[in-house]
Amino acid sequence: MVTVDIPEPKASKFFFGDTRIAWLWLLIRVYAGWQWLMAGWEKFTSPAWIGPQAGAAVQGFLRGALGKAQGQHADVSSWYAYFIQNVALYHPVLLSYFVTFGEIAVGAGLILGLFTGIAAFFGAFMNANYLFAGTVSINPMLLILELFLVLAWRNAGWWGLDRYLLPHLGVPWKPGKAFA
Repeated sequence: MVTVDIPEPKASKFFFGDTRIAWLWLLIRVYAGWQWLMAGWEKFTSPAWIGPQAGAAVQGFLRGALGKAQGQHADVSSWYAYFIQNVALYHPVLLSYFVTFGEIAVGAGLILGLFTGIAAFFGAFMNANYLFAGTVSINPMLLILELFLVLAWRNAGWWGLDRYLLPHLGVPWKPGKAFA
């Protein structure tokens, strides 16, 4: 088998692997992180998300999404409506806590530049689920920003904790100082 090394284009290398552009990723990261942190905090302080009424808001959201799964050009795909009806609606309290603490964790990770690529991935995952459930709002923009942050994981956390943590921990293909 012949292995061919395809060189990275200069623009791609600059935007996704050069620390000179880390300031741009810092701005994007903090903006997206703030959006997540505030959304999670709002849920954290609401009894319909956390506490004695946990799950009430999730049930309302999911039932609303099921209502958007009707008609020829439905906002919610039939496969996602099936998931909502047969999985998600059976675990509203668990989902309520997952969503709340997931949003806070993604927000904190992005703001602090801590495991930036992983935080951006899980933010994108949540945005995709909100979009699948027929909720647009800020989700498309955050999804695009987070996908770029995933691509820029090498330098997106340069002005953050990743700058110090990743050389210490390493990455799966190259152990850091802690595992050398």
